[in-house]
Amino acid sequence: MLTLGFSPCPNDTFIFDAMIHGKVDTEGLEFEIIMEDVEALNRRAFAGDIDVTKLSYHAFAHLTDRYTLLDAGSALGNNCGPLLVARQPLSDEKINAGPIAIPGKMTTANFLLSLAYPSAQNKVETLFSDIEDAVLRGDAVAGLIIHENRFTYQQKGLVKLIDLGEYWETTTGLPIPLGGIVVRRDLPVDVQQKVNRVMRRSVEYAFDHPAEVMPFVRAHAQAMEDVVMRAHIDLYVTKFTADLGPEGRKAVEAMFEMAREKNIIPTFPSAIFINE
Repeated sequence: MLTLGFSPCPNDTFIFDAMIHGKVDTEGLEFEIIMEDVEALNRRAFAGDIDVTKLSYHAFAHLTDRYTLLDAGSALGNNCGPLLVARQPLSDEKINAGPIAIPGKMTTANFLLSLAYPSAQNKVETLFSDIEDAVLRGDAVAGLIIHENRFTYQQKGLVKLIDLGEYWETTTGLPIPLGGIVVRRDLPVDVQQKVNRVMRRSVEYAFDHPAEVMPFVRAHAQAMEDVVMRAHIDLYVTKFTADLGPEGRKAVEAMFEMAREKNIIPTFPSAIFINE
């Protein structure tokens, strides 16, 4: 029995439905499900008490000695990065002064914010679904939003200060790596490879049978409208989710190298992917 962590967000429930509900061949693997928001999963990984998990790429950069990255399951794409929002347009000086509500210190969103605004150090860790309200209340001058909140902030009267995905893509010319699926390095290699194959089958099943996996998505989407769920899935579940491929791997390596150069992360081993 392997512990398996993922978030209740539509992109995760969409790709994990088939493997946890026996819709694809799991090669004898059984899973104990741990469903939590990504920052809670990041903390579990740092504690070392989870076998296979969704992980922010920022967090994974600190854990490459303990986990290896699957080819399947990643959230990489274009025009899908986190947004910095506020009640009104703000100067860089005010953004740097903060406080800024962030979805977690080890999220990729915070990593990208650190690249764009290295002087912005006044940050308050906030559950991602509470960030918009924190900004509206005035608890933070700006908020770093991820997931489905990028589809709702305008309805709440907030304005976009910067799209950090666009910032990354303009800077690097590469898709933005947000989160990946990792497996413990100390598991037998054949088990790691099984997990990789099963994950890919599950993603491909979701692509081929979207209507069949949607009930599981809806069950955990917190009364989200179907149109928002579908937009969320279409944004974060891409060709890179089935297989990182050369371009996806290049994007991950570029993010890690840039972060290492800026001393945001420690030096990482050269072999970070499962098939290396």
